[in-house]
Amino acid sequence: MSDDLQSKWPNLKGGLAAATIIGAWGTTLVVLLSSDLNLQGLWWALPALLLQTFLYTGLFITAHDSMHGTVTPDYPRLNRVVGWAAVILYALFSFRKLRTLHWEHHRHPASQHDPDYHDGEHSGFWSWYLHFMKGYLSVGQILGMALVFNIMQHLLGVPVVNLLCFWVAPALLSTVQLFYFGTYLPHREPDGGYEDHHRAQTNDFHPAISFLTCYHFGYHWEHHERPDLPWWALPRFRQGAKWQQRSQSS
Repeated sequence: MSDDLQSKWPNLKGGLAAATIIGAWGTTLVVLLSSDLNLQGLWWALPALLLQTFLYTGLFITAHDSMHGTVTPDYPRLNRVVGWAAVILYALFSFRKLRTLHWEHHRHPASQHDPDYHDGEHSGFWSWYLHFMKGYLSVGQILGMALVFNIMQHLLGVPVVNLLCFWVAPALLSTVQLFYFGTYLPHREPDGGYEDHHRAQTNDFHPAISFLTCYHFGYHWEHHERPDLPWWALPRFRQGAKWQQRSQSS
């Protein structure tokens, strides 16, 4: 690889990853919303719903990387546009608000100043999840989503069952997926207490499983250690960190 191409590789790979996820999400959504759901064809509905949930998760992971400037690091304006588009498509979120809250999370992980952390009393999965979601949703956003729903149903003629199965349900399920693998598992307090200032744990999944669960978001200590790395670079960094730990302990 030439020096010029090597210097541009993070931008090319990051841009390609974002375009692939957004393109796959949009294409799959159009196909599923226009599909004919009937009793004979329901065998494919659940796999399709799970696929769309995974792609919704990818939308948010793309926006997350944009918050860290890692989608196209040498082109910050394009990076912000990609992040803005991803959160709008995801659920009409404000990119600026999400970015502000996410950086507060990195500054004060698993503390009372962390907007992603529980309130100190409701540390169980569902109570923490509801507290987490309440901090990010707004009345205007919910009304906007309701308006989009009605436009697609009444003006575009999309059946309600298709909207519920392939637009509403995957978005909601992806929030559970993101919360479970990216907040609850990494940041719940371990029995022996937190080990360092990141106050984060990491999973030990094989990279293929890690990708399928949440685009490597479960390699969460690594993300806090190197927030400048995009999601697709975390497995290599994790392997390097594990090798270094083994070398120091031997």
